[in-house]
Parts: sequence; structure tokens; C-alpha cells
Amino acid sequence: MIATIVPRPIAWVSTVRAEDGATNLAPFSFFQGISTAPPVLMFVPANKRDGTFKDTLRNVQATKEFVVNMVSAEMAEAMSATSAMLPHGESEFERFGVKEIASARVKPPRVAAARVAFECKLHSVVRIGEGPGGSNVVFGQILCAQIDDAVLGAEGLPDAGKLDLIGRMGGDDYCTTRDRFTIDR
Repeated sequence: MIATIVPRPIAWVSTVRAEDGATNLAPFSFFQGISTAPPVLMFVPANKRDGTFKDTLRNVQATKEFVVNMVSAEMAEAMSATSAMLPHGESEFERFGVKEIASARVKPPRVAAARVAFECKLHSVVRIGEGPGGSNVVFGQILCAQIDDAVLGAEGLPDAGKLDLIGRMGGDDYCTTRDRFTIDR
């Protein structure tokens, strides 16, 4: 399935731990915008191989907040590094040298280099399956969209070429938004 549903956008999700504010940063390629009124997106943290929840899900359920940072080609290596399974509570921001910046509306920080970041409050979680391989669909209402002016086009809207976002293909492969074509409708 993951080798054929491609390309998939990447949600680089930042959260904080409720008990001490420790930061967490992890990528998820089951991700999509799903509604405009209200603006809602979703991402899917699968359970760990031992069947337990990942830190991202635990943090979101405890704090009810998260940030989805969009990943440009220049951030690909750092994003990939943050997929490592670190001990509970160890910060991927700190471990992999990813600079953070305060968010405007939620406690979790944003990735400073992200050209687009969506600050979200938890809408709901739908659990699909249990144990290893089980998934958790996290729905978040977007409270604030942070968009770097440098990626805006002539009409004031984000320009895909300037965003230079990457998508997940199967295995270790990724793609960019630089290669595009148009079909008139």
C-alpha cells in the first residue's frame, strides 16, 4: 500500500509532553487536509512495533495541541533523522539540531525553517486496529497558518515551486513539487 499510494505529503508534527514540556518532532506520511469550514487536517501515527502508542500521539492526547510543519527539500535530511525511535522524552529538536520557534496560538513550537506551519487543536482521534500495525487517525482543527512571505506568488498565494515541498514515495524514495504539469478542466 505505501509503495503505491504515492506521492504522499509529509506532516512533520511537533508536540510537547504535558508533564514537563519536553518537545517532540516526528514525520508522518499518512497526512492530508480534509475540510475547509472549519479547516481540519489529519495525520496517522501507527502504533510502535510493540503495539504501544508513539510519543506524538501520547502528547497530542494529553495536551490537545500540535503543529504540522511542511517539509521543503532543504529540510529532507533533518526530517528523515527525526523518524528515529528515541527514548521517551528525548527531544528530536535537540538531538538532531532542528531549530525551533515559538508558535502563536499553541504551546508546541514550530520548526523555524518550515515555510508553512499549521498550529492545530485536537478535534478527535479515531483508533483503527489494535496492537502492532494499528493506527490512530488524528484530526486537528487549524487555528493558525504560518506562511513565509518568501513563498508567496504574484497573487499573494503560496507558490508550489517556491515551497519546494517533498513527498514520500515507497521505501526510501521521496519526490519534490518542482516537477509539475497542468491539465486544463
